[in-house]
Amino acid sequence: MTRESITSEPGAGLSPLEHARTRTGALLREAEAWLRIAMPRVEIRFDLRGTAAGQARMRNGSFALIRYNAALLGLHPEDFVAETVPHEVAHVVAFAKHGARIRPHGAEWQAIMRHFGVEPSRCHRYDVSRLRTRSLQRFLYRCGCGTHEISSIRHNRICRQGTVYLCRRCRQPLRHETEPG
Repeated sequence: MTRESITSEPGAGLSPLEHARTRTGALLREAEAWLRIAMPRVEIRFDLRGTAAGQARMRNGSFALIRYNAALLGLHPEDFVAETVPHEVAHVVAFAKHGARIRPHGAEWQAIMRHFGVEPSRCHRYDVSRLRTRSLQRFLYRCGCGTHEISSIRHNRICRQGTVYLCRRCRQPLRHETEPG
């Protein structure tokens, strides 16, 4: 099956989500036939947020989870199904064939991507400017040698859990600007 035959028709009337789900299954079956190995059972979710297009996780040798970003799929359905779906499936296939010790975007993964008819690329090039992404608030902290910006995650750990962060240069504890000296 060529890339053109899979992607030229936008899923034959399927929604982008169903097209991505169908393509995922088709690529897994193609890999099974090509490599003559059983693929793990794969759960597909469309719950990934932010600017990442997809994510593949192996739970053990017989189960995998692929998460897709539904917002990016909606904005770029043809490219997403043609590039992101094979990208994530190739991770599952590479793990099933070669084990967990390979590099995520190494030679094994790249060979699978080429077999799928897709040029291997570590990152997508989708326009993400229309996505709503969370930005972390920053807080000013001082030490003996200067002022530092701390993310809201670390600030909350300091306030709620009493976590102490030390300056990398002077090794003194960082103190919030509003705390007494």
